[in-house]
Amino acid sequence: MRYVFLLNPAAGRQDCTERLRLQAEGALRRAGVLRADWTICRTEYRGHARALAEAAAREGSPVRIFAAGGDGTFNEALTGARPYPNAAVGCIPTGSGNDFLRTFGTKAEFLDLDAQLAGGVISIDLMETGLGLSASVCAAGLDAQVAAGAARYRHNPLFHGEAAYLLSAGREICSPLGRRARFTVDGETFEADILMCAACNTRDYGGGFRAAPAAQPDDGLIDLVVVRRMSRFTLLRLLNLYKQGRHFAGGQLAPGLARYLIYRRAREITVELTDGRGPITATADGECAQVSRLDIRLLPGAARVVLPTSACRRRQTESCPANI
Repeated sequence: MRYVFLLNPAAGRQDCTERLRLQAEGALRRAGVLRADWTICRTEYRGHARALAEAAAREGSPVRIFAAGGDGTFNEALTGARPYPNAAVGCIPTGSGNDFLRTFGTKAEFLDLDAQLAGGVISIDLMETGLGLSASVCAAGLDAQVAAGAARYRHNPLFHGEAAYLLSAGREICSPLGRRARFTVDGETFEADILMCAACNTRDYGGGFRAAPAAQPDDGLIDLVVVRRMSRFTLLRLLNLYKQGRHFAGGQLAPGLARYLIYRRAREITVELTDGRGPITATADGECAQVSRLDIRLLPGAARVVLPTSACRRRQTESCPANI
């Protein structure tokens, strides 16, 4: 077994790659991994984690690749390793969002490098989108605008992580709200005036907003949550419910909220703007772009991820073999 650590110096408030390198070396030695069987690299540019992960996986021998950064770094490593069944990718959360891991456990569990090295591997679904592959959430509208705005604050020591998302949300709520969009969901078509929509493979995004509490990344379905256009007063009243996932009850929309939300589970989703007002902000795993149309398709079991030991046990032992 080979081990590759990809450390993103641009993730988080400050460069912590030297500390991570020392921690990784210590964990590898404690695990009895020979020096010839591990590599630690710093990424140098956007897309570098993808190139390094692909190069490591292409060699053909079993390899675990640990991406230290945010959801974007993890996404890059997954994208590079995905075509290779000998490779699995782990997440070391040092970025601003780190929403992927919330479905499986806590940040502390994923920062435990000894537990990461001793962990197991599961298969998860991915979403193929116009913005690239997504392991977590592909969203458009107000939520994506918040994600784009949060990036402006990620190096501010006062407004980092979840605080950056909340500050950005406050700013965006004061901006013009609402778009008209047409949705095609596994062949069903409908139109709606919306604030935002989120196609979810995992439960959380936007620094901890639990958009889809029932979403599971290995169930062969995308959870689509559409928030209809509403007044700012109503939005502020419902925002905390949306953040905590309390807009759902028993796997369905909570009673009384169907007038504000639309929920579907599907394998293919298309979102098209119909109001003629130009593109909308969209995001996939924290990476943002302007689009006029989103096509999203599920790729069942398309990626292999490493979970630390405690998180792995919770996903059931038979789904997490100890070795690749």
